[in-house]
Amino acid sequence: MHKLRNVKLVLEDGTIFEGKSFGKEKSIAGEVVFYTAMVGYTESLSDPSYKGQILVPTYPMVGNYGIPSADQQEGVEKFYESDRIHASGLVVADYTDDYSHWNAEKSLGDWLKENDVPGITGIDTRQLTKILREKGSMKGKIEFEDQPIDFCDPNDENLAALVSTDEVITYGNGNHKVVLVDCGVKYNIIRCLLKRDTTVIRVPWDYDFTQIDCDGIFLSNGPGDPIKCEATVSHIRKALDGDTPIMGICLGNQLLGRAAGCETYKLKYGHRSHNQPVLLNGTQRCFITSQNHGYAINQDTLPEEWEELFINVNDGTNEGIRHKSKPFFSTQFHPEASSGPVDTEYLFDEFIESIEKSKAKQ
Repeated sequence: MHKLRNVKLVLEDGTIFEGKSFGKEKSIAGEVVFYTAMVGYTESLSDPSYKGQILVPTYPMVGNYGIPSADQQEGVEKFYESDRIHASGLVVADYTDDYSHWNAEKSLGDWLKENDVPGITGIDTRQLTKILREKGSMKGKIEFEDQPIDFCDPNDENLAALVSTDEVITYGNGNHKVVLVDCGVKYNIIRCLLKRDTTVIRVPWDYDFTQIDCDGIFLSNGPGDPIKCEATVSHIRKALDGDTPIMGICLGNQLLGRAAGCETYKLKYGHRSHNQPVLLNGTQRCFITSQNHGYAINQDTLPEEWEELFINVNDGTNEGIRHKSKPFFSTQFHPEASSGPVDTEYLFDEFIESIEKSKAKQ
């Protein structure tokens, strides 16, 4: 590995961390967030939900298993969550170029450079995470001495519009026709639907999907403040007048909630990890889930015809909602995982079952 250039991470409160560059030598600004998963940097960096964010893994060694091949299956990459890196930057304690994995084709540093994303190593990520836990996610910048840059808040933009598809794309040829509203969809959601006998019609975030004759509606994950997606909420609100089954994930949970009449708010530092425990409401059944979000539904604003589906065991925040009589439900966590535990993937089966029941009544 060639000699690494000096670079610094600057937080909006004036805290400065000095390290070495291993990605693109380019100053960037964004929102600094941490995640506690031990593995999964490929999936996390390519997750559109991280758009505009500077990602801080708490696990110290990063890069040791490299970056996988770009093999495709049914029109989507098999080992990535999108076709590019969406995070603005990566901050690690100990980066290694010496990778080893059966499917590795390149180093993490090379992948960052290909995507114009800076990486900084040699940072005390434990101290950095403690700051973010106490003060909350904050604006920050990875800055090279000869490239000064101002702070920015990515949540001021409609991030879902930046990562959504700009065209209608169809995948598969199954018996169940599902409209996927793309607010920043992870590819594993598409994979999970395709292996359950579906035809997936992926539409832009603001597309009027109520004009499509379909068997089910799927609201994807995505980045940013759900308030920015009012066009999506308006279309969901129209869909709630009907009986077509609806499932949502992450941002999709918040958008379904807003369409139902709920309020949403920004969490102090969000939930980003593979080890978030959630409780199935009304039971003692706990699941370990993969999560990546900075906003949540205010469960106190749920209308009478809706109820909580899951609750976060750590802080009591909302982790899903469902309609009491219609086939509408959503989760704040990621049942498709990738990376992370797959304990809740059965929820895709429940969505398909609701579609089959709906079709049987027709």
